[in-house]
Amino acid sequence: MSAPLLEAVGLTKSFGEGEARVDVLHDVTLRIERSELIALVGASGSGKSTLLNLLGLLDRPSAGTLRLDGRDTEQLDEEARTELRSERLGFVFQAHHLVPALTVVENVMMPAAVRAGGFDEAARARALALLASVGLEGQGDRWPRQLSGGMAQRVAVARALMNAPPLVLADEPTGNLDTQSSDQVFALLLREQAERSTALVVVTHDPTLASRCARVVRLVDGRIVADGPPDQVLLDTRARRV
Repeated sequence: MSAPLLEAVGLTKSFGEGEARVDVLHDVTLRIERSELIALVGASGSGKSTLLNLLGLLDRPSAGTLRLDGRDTEQLDEEARTELRSERLGFVFQAHHLVPALTVVENVMMPAAVRAGGFDEAARARALALLASVGLEGQGDRWPRQLSGGMAQRVAVARALMNAPPLVLADEPTGNLDTQSSDQVFALLLREQAERSTALVVVTHDPTLASRCARVVRLVDGRIVADGPPDQVLLDTRARRV
């Protein structure tokens, strides 16, 4: 069996100390294969976003190990973690976090600019191609304030793909959108994941969206309680509510 793209073993995350300590994640073990499509579901406060932050190297676990492309990330200093994150990971958040002082195409170019130390024409050409792929051809010179919420989130998807990462992590990427825009952005994520053979882990509270993923992982109180096909995991969730 080939090595997984990402492997988390025994991840635990706590905040605070002594009586003020709060354990958010408990002994989470998760394996993500290349090109895999996963929905991470659970009630508010179940630890979904905390887990995604650990998987994305945005935070360190209190215990456990995390390997990305075979590299033990806990053995890396912050500079090496930042470099690995830039090269191997893409992020889409609930709020698009576009930089208002940059044009649309410059926002898409940001991951490449951070890695290369500035903007260049090759990155601009790739960014414009990505904008076209998400249905925003000809919009590169506009400003974020001129975009609808759905358009801004499509720009965020293009930005996440700028460095061609093997893994994209999306935290409630449709949470601030109306139903139509939500469907469009989620369909776009699924299309881009399939066409580019990118692994995608998406946090969502919407079982309809989760059902469109190949695998669903459910968290309860910081623990993985189910991991499998959507019909199995989501059916079990509904049965528990009856």
